[in-house]
This record gives sequence, C-alpha cells and structure tokens, in this order.
Amino acid sequence: MTEVISSAANPLIRRVRLLGDRRHRRREGAFVVMGVQPVWQAVEAGADIEVLIVAPDLLREPAARMVAGQEAAGVRVARLSGELFGRIADRDGPAGLAAIVRQRTARLADLAIRPSSVFVALHEVASPGNLGTIIRTADAAGAGGVILVGSCTDPFDPVAVKASMGAVFSVPVATAESPGEFLAWCKESGVAVAVASGSEAGAGSGTFWAAKLPAPLAILLGSEGAGLPDGLLAAGDLRLRIPMTGTAESLNLAVAAGILLYETWRRFRHESGTNGQRTES
Repeated sequence: MTEVISSAANPLIRRVRLLGDRRHRRREGAFVVMGVQPVWQAVEAGADIEVLIVAPDLLREPAARMVAGQEAAGVRVARLSGELFGRIADRDGPAGLAAIVRQRTARLADLAIRPSSVFVALHEVASPGNLGTIIRTADAAGAGGVILVGSCTDPFDPVAVKASMGAVFSVPVATAESPGEFLAWCKESGVAVAVASGSEAGAGSGTFWAAKLPAPLAILLGSEGAGLPDGLLAAGDLRLRIPMTGTAESLNLAVAAGILLYETWRRFRHESGTNGQRTES
C-alpha cells in the first residue's frame, strides 16, 4: 500500500520548509515549485526533479496522469494528505502538486547570441515578484535570456518561481557578479547596451519610440527604488526613456521591462521581415 504522509514532522516536509530560505537553497542547490502549471513546465523542460509532491485527493486530471507517467519513468513521488499539503502550500485552495527541483543556472558564456537577440539585464533587482514576472515576460517576448547583475534577489525564491509561472525553466537566467563583468561580456560578444532611465537628462537620451535599436541588444534596468547608478547610465551605448503622461513619475520595473521587451521584439521582427510567433527561442 502506498504511504500517505500526514505528519508535519516528516523529513520531507521539514525540507520543503527549509528550502524557503535562500541560504538553504544555495547549500542544497534545490528549490520548491508549487502549482500544476509550473511543475508541468519543469517536467516538459527536462528539469532535474528530485521528487514530485502530490495530494491525491486534491490533484485532478490531466495532471494526475502526468504524475503517473513520471512515476512510471522512475521519478520519485511522495503522497501527502490534503490537510498537510494545504499547510505547506503557498495559497488557499491548493491544486495538490509541488516538486523539489535541482537548480540550474547559466553562465554569460552559455547564452546563445543571434543577430536579432535581445536580453534583459537587471542591476540589483530586489523584488522576487518583479523578477519572476520579468522572466515570464522574457519568455513570452522571445528574449534570449535574463541577466542578473550584482547583488540581486534569488530567481529560485518561491515568489519568483510562482510569478514566472514556470518560465524559469525555459528562459536562461545568467548572473554577472559585477557591472564590469556584464559590460565586458557585452563588448566581447558584440551586444549593444541600452540603459533605461526615467530621466530626460543625459547625452543620448530620448524616447524609446524614436530610438534606433542596434542588434543584438541587452536592455539594462536598475533596481526598483534607485534605478541605475550614474556610472552604468554613462556606460550604455544608448539611453532609453519610456514616455509617460499623467502624474506618475515612474513605472513598475516589471511593467517597464515588458514594454521595452515587446517593442524591441516588434521592431526586430519587422526589420528582419519575419512573421512568426518568435524570433528567439
């Protein structure tokens, strides 16, 4: 008879809770994924899944068939009571599916660069929700990857993974320890750097709609509060400003990234004469 875990003292449950801490995720090289769509995307992307965590009385078809297929293929499946699953879930009305997945990060050198590639680079982004949303948008807009520059929030934070809706498994997320490392990679790889600024001041600044965008391109955005420091603004090949009306002084970081990514995608697709759904994988 298949064991159904019902005790919060079970080692697996303790591990799930410990993986909520960034230091523990780093030590283990693993993180927790909650929800049917993110877990399903992890499976389809070929992620290294340690264990699928299932509440049989909560999980519905077709996800239940997917779990059965994974178990038949040799993936470990742990079954929890619905009550216990609800205690570890990140929302009310949980769907009954989670997973522990091994972390997989990219190096800058791993990023594929094509003539029409666009990357979004984030300097010291602090909000995991914003980061996850940007990863999701980068996937939808066909970006070549997301680059985290300097001290950034963890892309494997539960909030970031949830906000990405599983896109963290399909979009390469690379890290640069410092702005210097990022800028050196761009120069060596022939990738132009567009710095996003809310300010109209500065040489080369202009509205995004009027700017000529070189390709391949990395769009560099700053942290939610401080934006980009002057040194990085000066290091860009061009400076972009999203025009705004009304009383708002700035846009949410994820919203700004979405506007910049989609307009760049539209431009590059138009200039290359393609009419498919994507120009990047």
